[in-house]
Amino acid sequence: MDLGILLHALTPSLESVAILVTFFTYLAIFGSILPGKVVQGVVLRDGTRLHYRCNGLLSLLLLVGLLGVGAWMNFISPTVISDRGLGLLSTTFIFSVLVTLVLYAAGSRSHNQGSSLKAHVTGNLIHDWWFGIQLNPQFLGIDLKFFFVRAGMMGWLLINLSILAKSVFDGPLSRSMILYQTFSALYILDYFVYEEYMTSTWDIIAERLGFMLVFGDLVWIPFTFSIQGWWLLHNKVEITTAPVIANCIVFLIGYLVFRGANKQKHVFKKNPKALIWGKPPRVIGGKLLASGYWGMARHCNYLGDLLLALSFSLPCGISSPIPYFYPIYLLILLIWRERRDEALCAEKYREISGIDSVLRMLQ
Repeated sequence: MDLGILLHALTPSLESVAILVTFFTYLAIFGSILPGKVVQGVVLRDGTRLHYRCNGLLSLLLLVGLLGVGAWMNFISPTVISDRGLGLLSTTFIFSVLVTLVLYAAGSRSHNQGSSLKAHVTGNLIHDWWFGIQLNPQFLGIDLKFFFVRAGMMGWLLINLSILAKSVFDGPLSRSMILYQTFSALYILDYFVYEEYMTSTWDIIAERLGFMLVFGDLVWIPFTFSIQGWWLLHNKVEITTAPVIANCIVFLIGYLVFRGANKQKHVFKKNPKALIWGKPPRVIGGKLLASGYWGMARHCNYLGDLLLALSFSLPCGISSPIPYFYPIYLLILLIWRERRDEALCAEKYREISGIDSVLRMLQ
């Protein structure tokens, strides 16, 4: 692509701004008024709990339905996102920078001593802007951290659906595009079916909200996790029946391990006495689960996530490494997280006799 054309495509437009504002406005309004299960978050250090309205699935289905009706009535083009992908990317990036600067400024002036809003200022501007100052900042009663991750997952699906529409207009759908779209849609819908599980993840309970998380939620998730779709839109790949079956098996195994491990962890955090595979859970230090998937390996959920990421890329074939960016990146990220988690566990449970040997046994 010519550099001038690329720069023009990356330049934010009024249309891309309007799309982003409309999307966020919809999520803010309907996320607040639609019915949904209200879930208690984990107990914070000051003994308080946040509450989350888990109506993401209903919000997503309603949004897709409204967009479908709008496309059918010619109010909106189904390819509006895929036609403006680079412009939306740059607009969302700029928004991420601006909103995190506002979060930094607001957090720096906060005198709230509660765990969720207490300011953690190191004095290093870049560090505090990147990692954030407050754990769970809010705007008009909306938990921004929960809001942004929901927006990112929905944005991924909307990008995929627009790519799918453009692919349909270009000609018959390939097996590869059908597989990618099916696997990623099932993964995203599953996320919202089990949205309450997000409330007990490390990002929600421990990471402060700064550029790292905002960029990750709003830019990284929707625009890099959809690389396979963009690639297939411009590169026709035909695969035979055997690879299709093998790809489905990889997805199924990945899903069962990923969802099973995360479900066990979430249930254990909510009720430490709940049975795991029909037996009382084995626990280290009162809090570290060592039963079920978590007794088989330290991070079965990471393995499942990697298999799912691989299943999204396999439909693209092996002629180019570009579609494998997501699983390669995820492998690097999860190796780093596994090392970090092990260090945290070793520090947290070092007073327990024999913990090092137990941790080695669980690896």
